Amino acid sequence: MNEQEREREAREALERVRRDSESLGSSALARMSRQAQDHFSGRDAVGAAEDGSTDPVELWGRRIGRGLSLVGVVVLGLWLLVQLGIL
Repeated sequence: MNEQEREREAREALERVRRDSESLGSSALARMSRQAQDHFSGRDAVGAAEDGSTDPVELWGRRIGRGLSLVGVVVLGLWLLVQLGIL
């Protein structure tokens, strides 16, 4: 086993320990809200270019697309509730 494989396994083990040792209350809620915030702000596009830079068009495209998809889900949910006679 080479040095890189051992380092990767050690990092994975530490990540599992950190994740498993968290309490289920506020830390899990905080982690989920942080992940949602990162997703909708397009942070996964940061450094996605071949040279490690961020393409502003791709970043804003992701933000706009994800925002519109959230609006679409809310509209479809409300339409479903109207069709079911709940609203």
